[in-house]
Amino acid sequence: MTDQQKTSPGISESISEDRRDFLKKSTLLAGMSALSSKAPFVFARTKPTLRVMGTHVTLQEDIRQKAMSDLGIDIIFEPGGEAELIQKASTQPGSFDIYEQWTDSIRQLWQASAIQPIDTERLTYWPEINALSKTGKVSPEAHIGLGDAPHKILNVQADGSLGQEFTGKISFVPYVHNVDSFGYNTNKVKKGIPYETESWSWLLDEQYQGKVAIVNSPTIGIFDLALAAESKGLIQFNDMSDMSQSEIDKLFSILLDYKKQQHFAGFWNSVPQSIDYMLQDRVYLESMFSPAVSTLNGQGIPVTYAAPREGYRAWHGVMCLSNECEGHVKDAAYDYMNWWLSGWPGAYIARQGYYISTPERSRPLLSKNEWGYWYEGKETTVPLKGTDGKISIQAGDIRTGGAYIKRLSNIAIWNTVMPNYDYSLQKTV
Repeated sequence: MTDQQKTSPGISESISEDRRDFLKKSTLLAGMSALSSKAPFVFARTKPTLRVMGTHVTLQEDIRQKAMSDLGIDIIFEPGGEAELIQKASTQPGSFDIYEQWTDSIRQLWQASAIQPIDTERLTYWPEINALSKTGKVSPEAHIGLGDAPHKILNVQADGSLGQEFTGKISFVPYVHNVDSFGYNTNKVKKGIPYETESWSWLLDEQYQGKVAIVNSPTIGIFDLALAAESKGLIQFNDMSDMSQSEIDKLFSILLDYKKQQHFAGFWNSVPQSIDYMLQDRVYLESMFSPAVSTLNGQGIPVTYAAPREGYRAWHGVMCLSNECEGHVKDAAYDYMNWWLSGWPGAYIARQGYYISTPERSRPLLSKNEWGYWYEGKETTVPLKGTDGKISIQAGDIRTGGAYIKRLSNIAIWNTVMPNYDYSLQKTV
């Protein structure tokens, strides 16, 4: 036997061992493959759950269901009242992932370190967001308005403060917005002329004594009443968005006199409550939000949303990211913020009278009459339905105040947290 023949059995044994190892590993891999095919949940990433805290204005069930369907995530809505929400969000950032409210909440949330900067590079439609929140104007001739116009508190500056210079980091995503005023029942109050005879002073007009309601919000109702008192010639503010303590004292002294005369029928805390006030004939005119006007019109109550000659009180919705939001939930939060600007949500909220910061994305999802009525101030040739499916706009109607550009160009003041906000809270009517 040659030396080569003597070594052959060793080589054969080595090959056999290699083959046994190979077969063993193959069997193991095959078993793992079979396991994964039978139980994919073992390896799949858990579906994220996004917790959204905010107001009833945007936290609507139709919106939640559509977002979950489109994004493939679970979403929990936690709606509440303004003061309650700000207090909880400021002190418990771990209780939410996304916070939806208005610009007047931003300073408090930012100072409490409850929210984190948002990266505009992760916002798909950032270049399409219109000029209102970026510059304060929708047109060169527009009035920016007093107080916290959104562009003043949008950008996170290099020193960590909020300001106007763009840095690529923002404190909130601009989305839903509108201008507010008061609504009045034209069966009870003679219809006025937009921008000419309609006036905030109507809220303090003696002929409506006992039939007036005001929104019970320290950053909203106070300005409705301040605009009314100033337009009636009862007080003159140096800067209504930054009232001095003496100005606040004088304003509330005026209002207490009205209260003693039982001028106010109530102070409402929610949109449904404001609707009930008008339905029950408790009030003839009151502070109102657009969805309430739409709902009442849908129920046959002829409520007109005034276009005050002094200008509107404006508000801008904000979507903020909790300072404790991270990982795949943070990814889901960015998906949700992008979804809001993608088209469908803007078309949905247009039907209740609200605007979106990327209107052209929503335009294809609105009928020609809907777009013409809500955004262009044109007469609708057919009845239009609200988000509740009921007809809220009759054929031949034109939106009070006109087109988007005109309405957003006539802003008297923005919802604002004044420097003397805490002092104003000590006052009651």
